[in-house]
Amino acid sequence: MHLLYNPDKKSRKYIYSFLVIYWLFLVAATSIPASKLPNIEDADKYEHYIAYTILTILVSAALLVQNKSRYLKNSAFFLSVLFVSFYGLLDELHQMIIPGRNCSFLDWVADFSGAITGSLICFIIYRYEKNKRKRVNGGNYLQKSELKDKE
Repeated sequence: MHLLYNPDKKSRKYIYSFLVIYWLFLVAATSIPASKLPNIEDADKYEHYIAYTILTILVSAALLVQNKSRYLKNSAFFLSVLFVSFYGLLDELHQMIIPGRNCSFLDWVADFSGAITGSLICFIIYRYEKNKRKRVNGGNYLQKSELKDKE
């Protein structure tokens, strides 16, 4: 089964569903007032980094598996970093209105670092799947559209 390289319809649905659920969770989590959160020193930056790494993996995956735009697919890794980093900036600004929370440049740096890491992880998985597919088929892998043309 290939999740990112030439996925089936079911895999696409899973990726889109996980992205929506995770993003809703992230929006809810970042909207909780500070007084209702546990105070763990120095964990904040790690939380931002991990959260945005996961978000970027899901956004990259969603862009890779969609079939509407070749540009989005070809630029998935760059666009996911750009989009998720911009969302991180908006989220930091949003936290200024949440009681006890504040806008922090270092939090955004952690978001951006997580976005870069997530994009790299997704890129590595994608390349692995693509190369594995080529090895299995002796480098003669044809896209479904190419198979139809040969018939």
